[in-house]
Amino acid sequence: MYDVVIVGAGVSGAACAHELSRYKLKICVVEKEEDVCCGTSKANSAIVHAGFDAAEGSLKAALNVRGNKRMGQLAKELDIPFRRNGSLVLCFDKEDMPRLEALYQRGIANGVEGLCILDQGQAHKLEPNITEQVYAALYAPTAGIICPFELNIALAEHAFANGTEFRFDTEVKDIRKLEDGYELCTNYGVLQTRCVVNAAGVYADKLHNMVSERKIQIVPRRGDYCLFDKAAGSHVERTIFALPGKLGKGVLVTPTIHGNLLIGPTAIEIEDKEGINTTREGLNEVMEKAKQSVKDLPMGRIITSFSGLRAHTVQDDFLIGEVEDAKGFIDCAGIESPGIASSPAIGEMVAQLLKEKLRLEEKPDYITERRGIRRPSAMSREERQALIEKNPAYGNMVCRCEGITEGEIVDAITRPLGARTLDGIKRRTRAGMGRCQSGFCMPRVMEILSREGGIDMVNITKSGGESRILAEPSDRGNGYGAL
Repeated sequence: MYDVVIVGAGVSGAACAHELSRYKLKICVVEKEEDVCCGTSKANSAIVHAGFDAAEGSLKAALNVRGNKRMGQLAKELDIPFRRNGSLVLCFDKEDMPRLEALYQRGIANGVEGLCILDQGQAHKLEPNITEQVYAALYAPTAGIICPFELNIALAEHAFANGTEFRFDTEVKDIRKLEDGYELCTNYGVLQTRCVVNAAGVYADKLHNMVSERKIQIVPRRGDYCLFDKAAGSHVERTIFALPGKLGKGVLVTPTIHGNLLIGPTAIEIEDKEGINTTREGLNEVMEKAKQSVKDLPMGRIITSFSGLRAHTVQDDFLIGEVEDAKGFIDCAGIESPGIASSPAIGEMVAQLLKEKLRLEEKPDYITERRGIRRPSAMSREERQALIEKNPAYGNMVCRCEGITEGEIVDAITRPLGARTLDGIKRRTRAGMGRCQSGFCMPRVMEILSREGGIDMVNITKSGGESRILAEPSDRGNGYGAL
């Protein structure tokens, strides 16, 4: 019998585990994929929004502003990169100024600090590459950029270090109410728990509807993105938005925390909860709309495209709280933008609900900090040389595009909740995220994963399941064939 089972190891589920691991609890996180950060949390804009967009009085607004304020200290505690680069919302016509001013007033009401409206000259002075059509802009200096993978993984690793159990490749098939809790039927057997936290992303409605007569619906919204290589990373300094429409904030142009440039997303409502394929129409829309905000975008520098799903609800707000007709079942549903920015506050809110319900006591031996993978590229020459002398693997370059060494990849595999797939290594180290998109380093990464993870080469996958890279050895020889 667990005290709490959290369903979903995305950033919301990991943030809940992170906060709950402060207390004397038996906690388990179950995730249907092979790793943390395999759903919405792996494919988004990586923006820590300031908090001016969400409706006044909404959970989105309150948790966005609170999460934004907490992110700097949290990043230090978890040893992950975060930068407050600020954002601009562009207005292209004098007639649209009332909408921009309304956004400013909403931000003030939400408690966003430092907001101001810039005229054309001021906006172009801050960002010379915005288009000449810009009439004015809303400037939010508290907005920031972060790595969503590193945030999600760090939250999970920290929770694990504080005693939280994780079960991967474990899908919840059914939930039954017990007299003193719940029974979760999974593909790997039955789990019993006093309380459930439903952080299942686009599947949160499915879990909620298993236990409640008051049904909810999650509508997947697909967003297409294009990623540029680092040669384009300085084209803008701040995150550039256009005035938002009925489907959200529209297409943005932003630097990433690791020095790339990102444009997107679209907002296309679909039925398929696994529908993360990109389309030519969607990518064309992203590129054309990005050009309206920022001039001279080097489209020849695009190195990859991808899409992600947002868990949208008809209420257009986060659904967080104990389900009225299912006591002990805590919804953490409808977490779409600004979910990354809000995640520290989401974890706090869920933990506070359970603290009051279960009368929780804090652990005296709670571990307060987490250390990330050592990065030779971020060290001084003397520090790097000392590290290589101690462990020569940090001197063996594997991914030339991103400057990732064998030592970093070994760390990613052998550390708590270590990587078991190529994508798991990529999200932890960035090996394979550069211009060649794994074309050069994949064979070497596979060799290291096989050696350190005890996985036969033929069983190595890109992202779990049947996504194997190699075919079985041929009957006519000993070589491997690529699938």
